[in-house]
Amino acid sequence: MNILAYIIYLLITYLVTVRVGFLFFRNGRLYILGLLKGDGSLTDFINKILLVGYYLVNLGYAALMISCWSEVHTWLELLTSIITMTGRILLTLAVMHYINMGVILLIKYHHFKTL
Repeated sequence: MNILAYIIYLLITYLVTVRVGFLFFRNGRLYILGLLKGDGSLTDFINKILLVGYYLVNLGYAALMISCWSEVHTWLELLTSIITMTGRILLTLAVMHYINMGVILLIKYHHFKTL
């Protein structure tokens, strides 16, 4: 049953990663551009780095979660495991998002303080 749990978990993780990553990339550019007062080249650079980092963290975290997954014997355990693991990755991504926004804010203050 673990194989089924892994497949469902990876499918959910993939869909969330791609969809949310695309939304962050598209909408985040406008946010970062506003913070950096129209500096397009720095905005695009930061936005691409954030997207790559987001994908790498997702892949790594998904692999770690699968490696420490306990044995699943019943359908209830299957559902509970998938929900727990998906919840963990979503919470991790939310925290990572807010940390990134804070770092971008710090970059804004540092970048325009030195100009």
